[in-house]
Amino acid sequence: MFGFLNKGVKASMLAGFLVAVPTVANAATAMLASNDYVGISFWTISMAMVAATVFFLMEAGRLSGKWKTSMTVGALVTLIAAVHYFYMRDVWVETGESPTVYRYVDWLITVPLQMVEFYFILAAVTAVSAGIFWRLLIGSLVMLVAGYAGEAGLINAWAGFIVGMAGWLYILYEIFAGEAGKASAEKAPASVQSAFGTMRLIVTVGWAIYPLGYFFGYLTNAADPVTLNVIYNVADVINKIAFVGIIWAAANAETKA
Repeated sequence: MFGFLNKGVKASMLAGFLVAVPTVANAATAMLASNDYVGISFWTISMAMVAATVFFLMEAGRLSGKWKTSMTVGALVTLIAAVHYFYMRDVWVETGESPTVYRYVDWLITVPLQMVEFYFILAAVTAVSAGIFWRLLIGSLVMLVAGYAGEAGLINAWAGFIVGMAGWLYILYEIFAGEAGKASAEKAPASVQSAFGTMRLIVTVGWAIYPLGYFFGYLTNAADPVTLNVIYNVADVINKIAFVGIIWAAANAETKA
């Protein structure tokens, strides 16, 4: 799908991205305090997202053609997250707040992209139904739209939480016991099965931080906003960078094979 991009075009894209990034987060107008752990975590992880994006894009050109789409989509996940983290870092430093809407703008783009990666890695090694793609995409959107509507006060907070949880459980069913899970177990080679299993572990354990954050940070107000923001930020290292890194490992193994 992206094989038509030659090395010169890719290099130009990367250079343009790296030049544009500093304009998003201007250190001269938003200074980090040495004890601002939320701001420091935003800044550190945004740079990690940039590094991951460059790596994944460069590797997409080296790996077997059938993996290019999956790796490019993974790079988009970390690129979008990097831009959002730069922006949220500046908002936090200037206001001391991290508005819910900024988190959800990020998630509404990156989470569906991550979900369809389950389809892409299976499609790279075997024939799979497009239904997997659409079920995972729709399940992720239900989860996120309900969560945002609940936290933004557009619907009852508990209703948003319950519907969002239902969307997440539907995703878990699909990747464990549904068509996607069965396709991985029955049709995929060992390297892809291993990647698929680790990816769904991240979606099960790593993503649990988000409903827990909703419950303790919004429904019960039991979580401190500073602590919650740091936890969210650190969790994204696993839930985004490591998630795509696992795909890269499977793609690398299959390319060598």
